[in-house]
Amino acid sequence: MPDLEDLYREIILDHYRSPRNRGELATPPAHRVEGFNPLCGDEVVVYLDVDEDGKVRDLKISGQGCSISQSSASMMSAAVNGKSVDEARELTRAFKTMMSIHEQEIGGGDADQDAPEVNLGDLAALRGVVKFPVRIKCATLSWNTLTQGLDEIEAART
Repeated sequence: MPDLEDLYREIILDHYRSPRNRGELATPPAHRVEGFNPLCGDEVVVYLDVDEDGKVRDLKISGQGCSISQSSASMMSAAVNGKSVDEARELTRAFKTMMSIHEQEIGGGDADQDAPEVNLGDLAALRGVVKFPVRIKCATLSWNTLTQGLDEIEAART
């Protein structure tokens, strides 16, 4: 399906060339967390402002790296900004499930067995990354960094 692949490629390039939510938030009140992929040098910094009700009030990203890591970070920021922490975690699980389909297929597992029912929108453009297992870490870097930040915020509040 070349037309769909072309569309996905354009979405990825659009987010790479014009990243959403790029910048920094003042810390505090924002929480700052860094992610780094030592295999390729990709870096992402996620700034999170989560209110008392558990809503991601604002989220900004910065960093550098390949088109996959930086567009994934841009798409993640657009998808998560304004959502509740629970919704952000559900979206993260759905995205990481999509990214692990290749590994599940190799292992003979059912790829959709634990997949949450979440509309990924533009994030589906990154589905093709699973064809290149070494790039999965690029696509999930910002998501792992987001999860770390949410975990740190939650731990600080308890």
